[in-house]
Amino acid sequence: MTTPYDWSSDVFAEIKKRSIETVCTVPDGGLTRLLNMVKDDDATRLVTLSTEEESMGIVTGQWLGGKRAMIAMQSSGVGNCINALGFPAVMRAPCLMIVTMRGQWGEFNPWQVQMGRSTETVLEAVGVKCFPVDKAEEVGETFAGAAGLAFNGGFSTAVLISQRIIGAKGFGQD
Repeated sequence: MTTPYDWSSDVFAEIKKRSIETVCTVPDGGLTRLLNMVKDDDATRLVTLSTEEESMGIVTGQWLGGKRAMIAMQSSGVGNCINALGFPAVMRAPCLMIVTMRGQWGEFNPWQVQMGRSTETVLEAVGVKCFPVDKAEEVGETFAGAAGLAFNGGFSTAVLISQRIIGAKGFGQD
């Protein structure tokens, strides 16, 4: 059995390279490795949210205060953010998201399918530029490209990490 490619290290390196100081999250099993790296780094703050839309105020406020922040969440949380995505858009604040997808490859949970199937369409409809990724080796460079567009242009961007990369879950798993 081959060891899966560690895309989290690539993304964390890009977070550091771009001086992103705050990562907002509603934790997800597919993000665990990345979130642990953020938590263990003294220069980066991990903010655990009660609901994903809270992150829009945090990333916008950080930007207005001269700092960089981002969001890490699961696709099921995207639906919670649609109305709140207007806040960074109106303020021309970058909103960089990394989204682990559900409802795709081998999904066991039927209520994850609707949001998983519509995440990209919904985000694009509200002005978020999406970058879907199906290969673990491409997550880091895709994140770098999305971060460049977000922070250089004040846009909302989302890297959508396929369930093929994260793996399908089952009952009793994260």
